Amino acid sequence: MNTVIIGCQWGDEGKGKIVDLLALKNDVVVRFQGGNNAGHTVVVKDKTYKLHLIPSGILYPGKVCILGNGVVIAPDALLQEMESLVQAGHSMDSLYISERAHVIMPYHRAMDALEEKIKGDSKIGTTGRGIGPSYSDKVARCGIRMVDLLEADTLRKKLRSVFLSKEKIFQAWQEAWPFSLDDLVEKYTSYGKQLQSHIVDTSLLLEKLLKQKKTALFEGAQGTFLDIDYGSYPFVTSSNTLAGNACSGSGIGPTQIHKVLGVAKAYTTRVGEGVFPAELKNAIGDTLRSQGKEFGTTTGRPRRCGWLDLVMLKTAIRLNGINELCITKLDVLKGLSSIQICSGYSYKGSRLESIPASDEVYQKIEPIYETVNGWNEDISSCISFSDLPKNCQEYIKKIEKFLEIPVTLVSVGPERNQTIEHS
Repeated sequence: MNTVIIGCQWGDEGKGKIVDLLALKNDVVVRFQGGNNAGHTVVVKDKTYKLHLIPSGILYPGKVCILGNGVVIAPDALLQEMESLVQAGHSMDSLYISERAHVIMPYHRAMDALEEKIKGDSKIGTTGRGIGPSYSDKVARCGIRMVDLLEADTLRKKLRSVFLSKEKIFQAWQEAWPFSLDDLVEKYTSYGKQLQSHIVDTSLLLEKLLKQKKTALFEGAQGTFLDIDYGSYPFVTSSNTLAGNACSGSGIGPTQIHKVLGVAKAYTTRVGEGVFPAELKNAIGDTLRSQGKEFGTTTGRPRRCGWLDLVMLKTAIRLNGINELCITKLDVLKGLSSIQICSGYSYKGSRLESIPASDEVYQKIEPIYETVNGWNEDISSCISFSDLPKNCQEYIKKIEKFLEIPVTLVSVGPERNQTIEHS
């Protein structure tokens, strides 16, 4: 059975841990979109791994890990990540990179910074990793692909064309253009040589593996509400984060997907700018941030924290076709006498049951809360659903009832074994 794992919020839901957990039962792990603007933190015994591009399945020997064509890749960052994993004792022999994946170039990072500077107070709050400009070039048909790093003449020809347009943009904003054509060709063909054995037609590789009855996990970066089409636009990422993109971002057909597992925190967090209806700008929000260690894996930025938003989750289920849900970081809610759950939105006296497309409307909605009892018990050592405190069980049951799908996994701590299977 092939499974897509999707974040149901604004990313940072703990997908890395769940992919790591389920990779044990699968043969292939595929990343199908995003770049190194995302991060997965995985804790294995006394080691913490912070992965930005490579699927967390790499931590299991023999698992095939694939960066699909929908990913944008910074070769320098990828090589650093590979080297750190090798030093930690993990082999890169089963890591493959799509020859069609687009490359993040240094001028993409410069463009990212320039665009945020130009926007001023209206900035998106990007990570500055060049993700958006790389995807923009992909759509504008002037991008550099991984296969181009293997062909120096092709790379030089394409970069020469890119320089003609990009340099003019910088000049128009009275910014210096600090890049040399010769230097970039030399540096990026060097990256190509180092990665050559990993760069393949991953769509063809996947087809062969699936015909051999191998099972695959497909993971995206970020979460549902950073999707370029259905996220809280314009404060979104530059790619489609939904389950449907697992196919086009990895080179398989939709009939190859059998299940979609959604991952959501027991509360809600967000990094960067944008509307956050259930945000807590008070001591409770500070407590969630502190207890949940809510700081970005990639940037270190403190995450904004708030109550669980069931309107978001209901929408995510619809957009992704989610069959089952995993709730993570349930242990972080320990010590709260009462917990609120957002079950609807109010706008000008009317109740909204879905997220409005209009950013103006979205900014003015008020969350409608239901209150449930909290718990004081430490649940980090619980190994079955029945071990959880009664109020904790009721919290999960309320989520299931509202969303009308089962919660099949509950994470009560950062390590692999701190996960409860629930039927």
